[in-house]
This record gives sequence, C-alpha cells and structure tokens, in this order.
Amino acid sequence: MKKESRNTLIGVTIFAIAMGFLEAVVVIYLRKIYYPNGFSFPLKGFLSPEIIGIEWVREIATIIMLLAVGYLAGKKLYEKFAYFIYAFAIWDIFYYVFLKITLAWPQSLTTWDILFLIPWVWAGPVITPIICSLLLIIMALLIINLNDTGKKVRISCKEWTLLILGIAFVLYTWLYDYGKVIFNHLDIAAYIPTSYNWAIFLLGIIITSLGVISFYLRNKNSRK
Repeated sequence: MKKESRNTLIGVTIFAIAMGFLEAVVVIYLRKIYYPNGFSFPLKGFLSPEIIGIEWVREIATIIMLLAVGYLAGKKLYEKFAYFIYAFAIWDIFYYVFLKITLAWPQSLTTWDILFLIPWVWAGPVITPIICSLLLIIMALLIINLNDTGKKVRISCKEWTLLILGIAFVLYTWLYDYGKVIFNHLDIAAYIPTSYNWAIFLLGIIITSLGVISFYLRNKNSRK
C-alpha cells in the first residue's frame, strides 16, 4: 500500500473514531432520558412521531457525512466507495467501544440492540453489525491495495449479485422482528425480541464473503 493511501486511511480512521464517539454520546443522552435504569426491550417513548422523525434525519445526516468523507478521501470511484465503507465500519465498531467504556454496555456481544431506524427498527445482537463491519474493512483495504498496485478495479455482475444477495439475507435478520410487529399490527411498546435467525445471518455472511473473495482473486490476476 502506498504511503499516500496509508496517510489517507489514518485521517479517515481518526475522523470515524471521533464520529463514533459523537454517536455514542447521542445514545448516552437518549438512554438517560428514556432508559434511566439501563437500556432494555421493549422500546419506549423515543419512538413517538416527533422524536422518530428527528432520529431519521440524524441517521440520514450520518450516512451523508460518511459518504462525504469517502468522496473527499478517494480519487477514483472505487476508491471513494472503499473509503466510505471503511469509515462506516470504523465508526460502527468504535460506537460500541465508547458505549462499553462509558456505560459498561453491552453486557456481551450477544446483547440485543437497536441497529437502525429507517424504514422501521432494525434489531439484532451487537456482534452481528461488528462482523459486518469487519468484512467491510477487509473489502475496503483490498480495493485500496489493488488500486495502489495499478489494477483497474471493478466489481463484476456476479460479484455484485453475491454481495447484494448476502447483504439482503443479513438485512432480513435485522428487519424481521419489528417488520413482523408492524405488519401484524402488534404493540411495539410491548414487544421483546427473543430469538435471532443465526442461520440466515451466517448464510448472508458466507455469500457476501464469497463475493469479496471472488472480487479479490479476479482483480489480483487481471492485467493492469
């Protein structure tokens, strides 16, 4: 990896870590207001319409910020994409690191958390987004390294299919619980998720990993 790329990665890493701390601070405030005795399911009042709207905008703004970092850090299209997913992954991991430092939470990597709120609540064990973030970091570093060797980086249709299919399986496991609540007109304020579909999640990770491996091997062996 070139020195320029290493320096860019250092800058993006510092930004993403700081952003992870800011995200953790927001959650600390929300939990002090809505969960003074510690976060647990079922969900409480922050899902009221006036609050959820603000949370949606905040989450969109977060993604825009990460996209902007990727856009500024990279030169070519795939470089920009790589720095975006790298920043996203570092931000996500350190968000949990700072929650652990400040709140001694989560109790374990299998503790359930709210992962996202658009279009409805995503929920799952903490370890699941961390695994996905580690995979994103690997993908990003492969892209950056291949680009530095002068390879014409490209994700093929087959690889996009594997990546999108794998991601879809993972998203299904996060969206299923509260999707079931919404579409069955159940009471969100009384719902407590109890079981996670690890089989579908692992299938999604395996399919996504196959896409990453295929991408790397094909681009590594391609001509400059």
